Amino acid sequence: MALIAQNHLQFIVEVGILMYVAMIFLLNLAPLSLSMILFLCLVLGIGFNIIFGLDVVALFMSFGQSEFTHPFGPIALLVTISSLAALAIMEDSGVEVGGLRGFVYILMAGITVFGGLMHRSFLLLWLLGLLIGFFLISKSMRQKSIITVKRVLGFAFIAVAGFGGLELLSRILQMPVLSPLLRIERLETFSLPSLKLVLKNTAVLGHNPMSSYWGELSSGFADGYISLPLQLILFFGLPFPVFYGILVNKKDVIDYMVPGIFGWAYDFGYITMVFLLIWCVGIIIMGLRMLYMYRDMRENGSKTYLGREVLLTGALAAFMSQALIGLFIINRTINGTALMTFIFLSSLIFATSFGVKE
Repeated sequence: MALIAQNHLQFIVEVGILMYVAMIFLLNLAPLSLSMILFLCLVLGIGFNIIFGLDVVALFMSFGQSEFTHPFGPIALLVTISSLAALAIMEDSGVEVGGLRGFVYILMAGITVFGGLMHRSFLLLWLLGLLIGFFLISKSMRQKSIITVKRVLGFAFIAVAGFGGLELLSRILQMPVLSPLLRIERLETFSLPSLKLVLKNTAVLGHNPMSSYWGELSSGFADGYISLPLQLILFFGLPFPVFYGILVNKKDVIDYMVPGIFGWAYDFGYITMVFLLIWCVGIIIMGLRMLYMYRDMRENGSKTYLGREVLLTGALAAFMSQALIGLFIINRTINGTALMTFIFLSSLIFATSFGVKE
């Protein structure tokens, strides 16, 4: 078997394997103390507020926005939930964390506003991830469950208010790019034809070549609708079909207009889609198992794995939210650069299963 990837799927798998191996070594070699993880999360939280804020400024100035929320939104969720988990453990040990908690909430508010202005899909991912994260923290600390009718309604109200505020702002500023209703109308217009394209042309492995943008040049498998970042492919000089420039609009038929399960099924076939779902469920189950194991060790007096525990809590919340939004709402959340983030989060969860001594 050639070590050089022959198509997009092989490249995704090879990069994933390398990232998993690297993360296993990193987590078992680097000191992951609770204080160090909290410090890094706070620094990254400030950084994400800055880059998301600059992106919003670029959006309003109509130049060069980079859409950082797609690749970095789940990472922002990781650092936020990890920070809250660390504060919960410190508070349980008798440490006063009121000031730090307030600072984390300020960072959360900034990311919510800046990220929500850039992408409505980020707002969904962010609110869902926070809900999952708070639930995991409450279970980890054996607290009363945060999932109550009142809190669920509160999150729903925040989501509706956020979308309503964006719609009002878009009309006041006459900026349709901010309008959630316009995005919904686009989905109504283009999603149904995209779904018909996928359902009519998807096979067990790949798709009907003539349904692809590449037409006769298509192999009917791994046509680039699902891929790692273009820059990474070009860096290694891999001769894969790629969408760039004005061709990105052609990729949007799969990338933007359908949920991830349909995008992965179309480009790689139904078998690959099933394996993707099994892999996601397996990573989540493994992460939950390790999280409960860390909780038991902490409650038995061990402080060895506190840093890992809070990091795993954040990674699980971010991965679960990204998987749910990407697989079942919008494919772009787990495609391109965001796919690198998705693999990174899963490798972080997977790596926690190694080097643990009960």
